[in-house]
Amino acid sequence: MIEIQQDKAFIRALTSDLDHPEKLSNWDGFRLAYQAAGYNTVPRFDGLLALDHLPHVNFLDHQIDAAEKVVHHMNGRAILADEVGLGKTLEAGLIMKEYMIRGIARKILILTPASLVNQWVQELNEKFYIQAASPRKKQAAWKDWDVTVTSIDMAKRENHKQEILSISYDLIIIDEAHKLKNHQTKNYQFVQSLKKTYCLLLTATPIQNKLSDLFNLVSILKPGYLGNLTQFKKKYQSDAKKDQNIEHIHSLVGKVMIRNRRKDTGLDSSKRLVTNERLSFTDEEIKLYRELETLKSNHPSFTWLTLAKELCSSREACFMSLKQMKSQANDQQAELYDYFIENLGKLPHHAKAKRMVEIIEKSNDKFIVFTEYRATQFYLQWYLQQHGISSVPFSGKFNKSKRDWMKQLFKNQAQVMIATEAGGEGINLQFCHQMINYDLPWNPMRLEQRIGRIHRFGQEQDVKIYNFAIEGTIEDHIMQMLYKKIEMFKNAVGDLDQILEQIPGGSFDQQVQSIFHQSESQGEIDIKLKNLVSYVEYSINEKRESS
Repeated sequence: MIEIQQDKAFIRALTSDLDHPEKLSNWDGFRLAYQAAGYNTVPRFDGLLALDHLPHVNFLDHQIDAAEKVVHHMNGRAILADEVGLGKTLEAGLIMKEYMIRGIARKILILTPASLVNQWVQELNEKFYIQAASPRKKQAAWKDWDVTVTSIDMAKRENHKQEILSISYDLIIIDEAHKLKNHQTKNYQFVQSLKKTYCLLLTATPIQNKLSDLFNLVSILKPGYLGNLTQFKKKYQSDAKKDQNIEHIHSLVGKVMIRNRRKDTGLDSSKRLVTNERLSFTDEEIKLYRELETLKSNHPSFTWLTLAKELCSSREACFMSLKQMKSQANDQQAELYDYFIENLGKLPHHAKAKRMVEIIEKSNDKFIVFTEYRATQFYLQWYLQQHGISSVPFSGKFNKSKRDWMKQLFKNQAQVMIATEAGGEGINLQFCHQMINYDLPWNPMRLEQRIGRIHRFGQEQDVKIYNFAIEGTIEDHIMQMLYKKIEMFKNAVGDLDQILEQIPGGSFDQQVQSIFHQSESQGEIDIKLKNLVSYVEYSINEKRESS
């Protein structure tokens, strides 16, 4: 039974004020105060109030469902692990706006790679009407800002760290959270030490190398939720094939992680049109490539592997490594490196560079070109210029302002963006729908991240993807036996990331490197790669049959 008591103090104050009209508000003032009070109330607890405040944003069903699940069922602590290009940033912004409207999130910190800071600030402002601060190097007024976007590297600097750790944040959002997979790094320990009520981790690849990566991410959200790391490894990693263990961990993780897949969201309206281009070396290039193989006999296998991959990219990339090796070599080795350097200078322009220009000139459209090497990036920019094609570079070495500038130049002026792997994360380039993978990464998940820059939420046109490889080289094996065989391009990767990272004996790219390191002949490489791909194929088919 609830006892109701009369508020006598209010009645006395009202009676007194009625005798003094100057103390009372006029009608217009009362009406405005009443409206303001109405705006500050929470009319209902179910659903999302933020949707009424953001009629200009066309949220998709899976994004709304994800936000509702985080707010109403996960207590604001979740891993948003949608596949690349499905709008994890929009989901996080919607959750953030919801908490702000409900008055339970005022102090907010967003940690993101430096290249994405300005993009976050811009999207929060334009799509969610949220004013966010982006501190510069000499600023340190963290307590004065309600919503702050910064990089972990800046936040953990000594002149910022202690103040940030002293603040009790209502909500913390961490983009590209898979970079926190190692619990022994300073970045992980810094994030773990932050005071936070709610926390969102955004990543398209929650498992990068092994199951413990996922354990470490979950431990940021809910320390102790999966027990301690030793018990976790003993129970799940050592006996991961047991069905009951798999079902149990899926059940546990399902309470803290949301993962939407492209095939389930109806976002396959734009297609991927993929062309694998096998190009040929000249006789001179083949001769030098074969001669590099002789380094296997008296050098670490990694030396030959590195130089072979670089020669498949550009003379310049191979030259830079040989020059570095020569600076640390004895006289006999230096003479050998001089021989390779001299012969590199005699080679013609690279077959891949020539083919790239042919494709771009024929299309007369915007292209993003991905390479693994900075030296190749410089070479391609020069080579495009010789053919009257405008281009801009994009590199992880650029600060965030320069990256934003390069993106803007690409959108408004340049025809081509030449990107190193830094361009494979975070940036949105829906205005471009043609891609050339000048160098192929060994892990298909990195390739998926690249493609996600253009084949993502908001892309209305089909995207064309060209994959280059030099016939008869390491690259050719990667294309023919891995990408073509797995047929990962027909659909988005789905569970392929988990399959690739749970291969017995190490992750996928570790296995590929080991095959090239340890094999004595081309035939041995072929057999081992076939066995590896057969295992992946079997795992994919097993997944499809069980789903």
